[in-house]
Amino acid sequence: MFPAWNPAQPEITDLLVQYDPGTLQRLPVRKQQLLDVFARFGNHRASRAVTALPENAGVLDDREIDALLLTVHWEMQRLAEEFYHGHRVWELLRPVVTSIRQAGVRETLRIVDLGCGIGYTTRWLAAKISLTDHNIEVVGMDFNSTLIAEANRLASAEGLPCRFLHGDALSGEHSSHILVSTGVIHHFRGDALLDFLRRHERRETQAFLHFDFQPWFLAPLGSLFFHQLRMRTAIARHDGVLSAARAHHARTLTEAARASVPGFATGIYGSRIWGTPLPRVFHTLIGLRPDLVPGLRRELGRHVARLGELR
Repeated sequence: MFPAWNPAQPEITDLLVQYDPGTLQRLPVRKQQLLDVFARFGNHRASRAVTALPENAGVLDDREIDALLLTVHWEMQRLAEEFYHGHRVWELLRPVVTSIRQAGVRETLRIVDLGCGIGYTTRWLAAKISLTDHNIEVVGMDFNSTLIAEANRLASAEGLPCRFLHGDALSGEHSSHILVSTGVIHHFRGDALLDFLRRHERRETQAFLHFDFQPWFLAPLGSLFFHQLRMRTAIARHDGVLSAARAHHARTLTEAARASVPGFATGIYGSRIWGTPLPRVFHTLIGLRPDLVPGLRRELGRHVARLGELR
């Protein structure tokens, strides 16, 4: 295994910005701490990218780091557009919403995009779907206030009926009927994955959809090709490949979900292409209240074959 592909290590962007877990107050990040992390893995590629980061007396420069993260997220949005990710989300979200309606829920459904970054998925839904007709609202949430500010700026410039909040989507002060995320769940591993999923078990939450890379032996190579072709920053190129290497297998996700949120029926959606053994780039961990399962199966229509066992 290449050192830069070792899934046991964090991604560079996981470490660039750190927060107080209670207040979300931003904390100073020392460059040497990051270098020490990647030195333990022999990851010279990551070390070179970190060494080039701007600093003040050994502490990463917050303003420069924010500018870098915005660049990275803009590049990530371009990939999401090229992979038609908005369509992928709505393909599954629409029948989930309908199944909740069929179960008798009439109130406005609040859909929260957890770890939204600059809000591509949320803005796509607000731009392409009639939220009023479906009686839904879409909200993006992220720990990073700079990304949230950019998401709100873009939504305002585009005249979109959505909003973005700085905060923890799973905290007691926020609620949602449906949680969605993209490329987030692989950042949680071991006990942290169990705890992340355990926090979904809230009375008002009816479903969750976590979209992420699907791991297989060629995934890092495919990610390397696209990120070298499309990304301009060393950090984006490094982390894009490592994300594919760190992606969870379906069994890991379903076992964690069934242990953590027994109040949901959970499984995987969209793991194979057209019923063949070939894997899709993305798969989705889906969880929904058991009484919604029959309605979802009906509403999926011909796409029901993409839905694995829900239990």
